[in-house]
Formats: sequence, C-alpha cells, structure tokens
Amino acid sequence: MADQDKDLHRPTDIVGRFLFSLTYWLALCGGLVLCAMAILTTISVSGRYFFNSPITGDFELIGMGTGIAVFAFLPFCQLTRQNVIVDFFLSHTSARFQCFFDFLGNLSYGLIITLMTWRTPIGGVEVYKSDQMTLILELPHWWGFPSAVGCLVILLIVCVYTTVRSLNETLLVNKPE
Repeated sequence: MADQDKDLHRPTDIVGRFLFSLTYWLALCGGLVLCAMAILTTISVSGRYFFNSPITGDFELIGMGTGIAVFAFLPFCQLTRQNVIVDFFLSHTSARFQCFFDFLGNLSYGLIITLMTWRTPIGGVEVYKSDQMTLILELPHWWGFPSAVGCLVILLIVCVYTTVRSLNETLLVNKPE
C-alpha cells in the first residue's frame, strides 16, 4: 500500500518528473544533514556524560544544520502533497470542492514563499554587513542564508507548479469527457 500511495504523488508530466527528481535529492541531502546533526548530538551528549567534555558549540552547529535540513525538505513535501493539511472539514465534501481548496492553499503558500524568497536574501546581506557571529564558535551567521535562499527558489518553483496543477485538477474534476 505504501508504494501505491507514493506513486499517487509522483508527477507524470516532464516538468513534474524533473521537479520530483530535484526535490527528492535535495530532501535526501537534508536527511543526511539531519543524520549528521543526530550523530553530533549523540557524540556531544556521550562526551559530556562519560568524559565531561562535550563538543564545543554543538548547539550552534545543530541550529544551523537543522535550519538547512528543514529548508531542504520543504520543496519535496510541497510537491508530493505531504505538507501539513487540515482535511477534517473537507473530507466529506465533493472532490471539486476539495481541489478548489487545495488550489487556494497552494496559492496562499506560494504567495508566502514569494515573500520569503524576496526578503531572505535581503536579511542575509544585512547579517553579512553587520558581521554577526555565533557566540562560541564565532561562525558567521550568514553562512546558512545561501542554502536557504537556494531551497526557497526551488520551493517557489514547486509552488507555482503545484498551484497550476491544483487549478487544473479543480477545472477537470467531475467534468464530463
């Protein structure tokens, strides 16, 4: 059953297939970063417990890594309809009504991501100009911004794709052939 569910969310058109591959690999990279953060945490906690010597600045690295991982997951989640949705109110409505609200949700999310994609680089430049650093390791805060912006650009493209997809589904569902 799990394979069937996965295939339902895999796009069949050429743009969708390309975006699926791109976002899949991006999510895998995010997963690797998250695994590295788990290993780092385990080593640091073990070092703190057994040797009274944690990894210096571990929470700073965990914060940066987790942010990168989350941004890497978002495009795949959006493309495969795995973002958090509230279908409690819509589960007993018609398919067309559900598709319409899916369209509205995708459109709203796309507008929010457009705003984030516009403002995040501006924030990154400001952080770079002010030379903000982490407290312990003194790593520049701006280091996380380029990967976040790259993921946001991909997410914005995915949002445009999913909005058009849900609009087409709204127009085509229950339509006589």
